[in-house]
Amino acid sequence: MAELLRVENIESSYGASQALFGISIEVGVGEVVTLLGRNGMGKTTTIRSIMGLMKPHAGEIYFKKQLITGEPSYKVAQAGIGLVPEGRQIFPNLSVHENLVATASNRSNLSHPWTVERIYSLFPALAVRQSNAGSQLSGGEQQMLAISRALMTNPDLLILDEATEGLAPLVRDDIWNVLEQLKSGGQSILVIDKNVDVLCRIADQHYIIEKGVVVWSGGSDNLQKDEELQHRYLGV
Repeated sequence: MAELLRVENIESSYGASQALFGISIEVGVGEVVTLLGRNGMGKTTTIRSIMGLMKPHAGEIYFKKQLITGEPSYKVAQAGIGLVPEGRQIFPNLSVHENLVATASNRSNLSHPWTVERIYSLFPALAVRQSNAGSQLSGGEQQMLAISRALMTNPDLLILDEATEGLAPLVRDDIWNVLEQLKSGGQSILVIDKNVDVLCRIADQHYIIEKGVVVWSGGSDNLQKDEELQHRYLGV
C-alpha cells in the first residue's frame, strides 16, 4: 500500500513538559488508522504536531513524501489534510451552508469533488438545518458539520480527534456508518476514539499510545482478541 503519512520519532513539548517521546506512525493511501489510549497520553498532541499547531523539537513528518515538519497549519491543510478537531470548532455565527463553503476547495482538481449537495446526501440532517446558525445545532449536528466542513476541502487524509465523544448512541452510529462509507470510497482516515469494537470493524491498523510512546501497534484481529492488552492500556 502506498505511503500517505509517515511520522518518524517525533518529540513534542508544552514548554518544559515533554508530551511525546519518539512517536512513529504511518497511514497508507485508502487506510483507516486509529490512535488509541487513555486521556492525556499524547494522542491529541500527536495530531497537533502533524497539523502544525505545535512544532516538534525532534523527529520528522512526511505527507505524500514531502517533509511537513513544523510547517504552519494553513500549509498543512493546503497540502491535503483535513482536521475534525476535538470540540468541533465550527463557526457558531455562520449558517450550516456558510460553514460548508467558507473553506471549501478542490486543489487537486478532482473530477468528483465534495460539494454541498454531496454533503447533504451524506448527512440529510444538515440539509434540513442548512439555514440555521452553527450555534443552533445539537452536538451531534455540530459534529456532522465539522466532518462535512473538513470533507469540503477534499482532503487526501481526514483526521478526526475524538470522533464520537459525548454524542448520543444513534448519532454515533450515523457517524460510524459515514466513516465506513468514506473508507469504501477510498478516503484515508486517521481517527481518535474510544469505541474499540467499532474501530476494530472499520480500521486497518491501530496504534496505542501510553505516556507519549507507542506501546503497541497492529491489526484489528490481534487487538480485538487481546483482552489483557485492552484492559492494560485502554481500560478505565
